[in-house]
Amino acid sequence: MGRRSPSTRLQAALAALAVAAATGVILTIPEASAAVAAGATGYASQNGGTTGGAGGQTVRATTGTQIHAALCGRASSSTPITIQVEGTINHANTAKVSGTSCNTAAGVIELKQISNVTLVGVGAGAVFDQVGIHIRESSNIIIQNVTVKNVKKSGSPTSNGGDAIGMESDVRNVWVDHSTLEASGGESEGFDGLFDMKDNTQYVTLSYSVLRNSGRGGLVGSSETELSNGFITYHHNLYENIDSRAPLLRGGTAHMYDNHYRQLNESGINSRAGAHAKVENNYFEDSKDVLGTFYTDAAGYWQVAGNVFDNVTWSPKGTDYNPAGPNPTSNATVSVPYAYTLDSASCVPDVVARTAGAGKGLLVSDGSCTPQSPSPTPTATASPTPTATASPTPTPTATATTAPPSGTNLSIGAGSDGSSKADGTSYGNVRDGNLSTYWSPAGTTGSVSVKWGSPTTISSVRVREAAGAGTVTGWRLLNGDTGAVLATGGAAGTATFPATAVSKVTFEITGATGTPRVAEFETYA
Repeated sequence: MGRRSPSTRLQAALAALAVAAATGVILTIPEASAAVAAGATGYASQNGGTTGGAGGQTVRATTGTQIHAALCGRASSSTPITIQVEGTINHANTAKVSGTSCNTAAGVIELKQISNVTLVGVGAGAVFDQVGIHIRESSNIIIQNVTVKNVKKSGSPTSNGGDAIGMESDVRNVWVDHSTLEASGGESEGFDGLFDMKDNTQYVTLSYSVLRNSGRGGLVGSSETELSNGFITYHHNLYENIDSRAPLLRGGTAHMYDNHYRQLNESGINSRAGAHAKVENNYFEDSKDVLGTFYTDAAGYWQVAGNVFDNVTWSPKGTDYNPAGPNPTSNATVSVPYAYTLDSASCVPDVVARTAGAGKGLLVSDGSCTPQSPSPTPTATASPTPTATASPTPTPTATATTAPPSGTNLSIGAGSDGSSKADGTSYGNVRDGNLSTYWSPAGTTGSVSVKWGSPTTISSVRVREAAGAGTVTGWRLLNGDTGAVLATGGAAGTATFPATAVSKVTFEITGATGTPRVAEFETYA
């Protein structure tokens, strides 16, 4: 086991956060999509893929007990289900529920001996406060758009052995995405790992997530002889103010790309006991010994390419301490079986800041250093059951009308992009002032954005359709910087909302009678 005591830098950073809270510098969680983003990435896309509760019933839960009740109310332990979570889940509202399709416990979200489940935060957000998520003897699990914080293994209250998310005992195909995992100290303060895998856990992806303020980021394998874990992908994550284990790999294969590592205080990616790590296009900043084999003489291996090392310090090599730097080079070749697109390491801090974590609107990167709204996969119609409470997602404060706004159309001369488009159309056609040209999505859903080089204040938009095709029947307007929902509606027209400074605004079509044609996407101050 490694030498891990929480550093003074960790405590200093937490003190700074406390000052920020006292002075009112607190960011609220914007409304999040209830839809699961399209498709697992990385190793979670292998071994048959990870689809979670796709195709099953969708229910709403506002307590841990309701989450357990939803699992226990299924026809079997493998019946697909999507559980939309809103509110704070804590010890007071997380009780054991019994049933033939579940195996739950109080004080922890227990995903045990089950499969085909999605947990997704919706509405004002889902916060698991001092309650961990435990995945054991389970497969095909998606956890998305949630915050898990301050889970302890000692002191009071305790949950999940101190892990924010922990996996163990024959776990397969887990995708954790757009989530925030955080602690308030290290082992001496009662915390353990933020994202741990052991005892034969394989085919896992952690993407677009934030891990911060912890002594331990996470491990793969519980000892030098427990080498049954592997095939893990970490991409577009922020590791911030972590002492060590970012992650610790004991055997197996892992792929780390386009992550931002900031303030790794003692060590970072610790490849040991024969582990193989593919480490590419990451941005390491203000950190120490970010890659190597640490606290053991059982060597690990790595392949490095395209990484940026910004103010990284390196320790001398020792018998049980082998940093990869100061000039990291590959000591192995590591291949992966899936396709992926790399963002340049130079833009990783910006892209990750705009996409990673809960409440970011599920924004993703397409390799162009420009965050995009993903095309959501359809979700089943939510219906109440005796075991979980269903309630509508709150609608943002906005007004949709057909009256045109006054003033200058700020889209003229701006930039634009979007999701896949139909043949013969262009994103630029929605900002050219010409109603005879248009953009169409590849099907009945998709998104198109208008963007500026600097933040621009808008308070209304007008979407004008061209005739001759399908018409829009449902849409959302998104703040492209944060993913917050500015407005929603049915038919296209004019929407007004509180004045908001944005660098990008996205019109997301969620329904249409056929392939729609957006002739103009106008924006006004």
